[in-house]
Amino acid sequence: MYILLTGGTGLIGSALLPQLLAKQHKICLLTRHIKMDRFPYYMGKNVHQIKSLSELQDLNRFDAVINLAGEPIFERRWTDKQKTKLFASRVNLTQNLTALINQSDNPPHTFISGSATGFYGDHQDHWIDETTSAGAEFPAQLCQHWEAAAMQANTRVCLLRTAMVLSPKGGALSKMLPLYRLGLGGKLGSGKQYWAWISLQDMIAGIVFLLENPQCKGAFNLAAPHPITNQNFNQQLGDFLKRPHFANVPAFLLRWVLGDRSQLLLDSQRIKPKRLIEAGFEFQVESFSAFLDNLGTKT
Repeated sequence: MYILLTGGTGLIGSALLPQLLAKQHKICLLTRHIKMDRFPYYMGKNVHQIKSLSELQDLNRFDAVINLAGEPIFERRWTDKQKTKLFASRVNLTQNLTALINQSDNPPHTFISGSATGFYGDHQDHWIDETTSAGAEFPAQLCQHWEAAAMQANTRVCLLRTAMVLSPKGGALSKMLPLYRLGLGGKLGSGKQYWAWISLQDMIAGIVFLLENPQCKGAFNLAAPHPITNQNFNQQLGDFLKRPHFANVPAFLLRWVLGDRSQLLLDSQRIKPKRLIEAGFEFQVESFSAFLDNLGTKT
């Protein structure tokens, strides 16, 4: 296939790219990184780069679009300016991709577009699947607009409701590990909130699975089958690293320091990947203990 890939320099995209190339796909990479310093090996080997969608009049030449772009949501306080930036990097870009698909005479047969489990908001200890209604807070509103923009495309659309992606190479875990190594690990708030997560390995495999299975369409939870409470996450990670992990950061302190972003840590999301499993996808890493077993010396 000839695939248009956005967000190809992020944690997920940079791991997805070599997997797509290994399957002999050709990639057009939309990226702001002009020199592509992170991908010197791939350039010229079935990969080329564009810096703006304005370089494309339509998407007739592409077989599929994989849209993973988005401003990191946890990096900065959610001021009005930052919220606008988050919307633009997700919703506006997706609207532009949808417009290009819809004005194509021979549009891509597949549009795989990012979303997040923030779509659901806080559901305490209740199980969540793809039929669960959306939340009302900012992350949920952002995801709803993001998904709505993708669903306007006149082609097969798969929505990636992505949980916390775990990898020592980047993302949330890479920020946690230094704290745990210093003995500063601990539970957040009550610790009873469920965290939905997925290994980077299964995240990539899930995207490829949706790409290759044309019967799949609509929203899919990209989350491991066994969510874990924050308290158990802390216990297992601390024990794995053989470091003290007895800190306890109260919820009010997290809210004071992080503002509204604290809900990403305190909301409880007991998510099951119901539709992905029903479609026949098999997870390689189903539990957090299995993830740690596989981590080995990578930490």
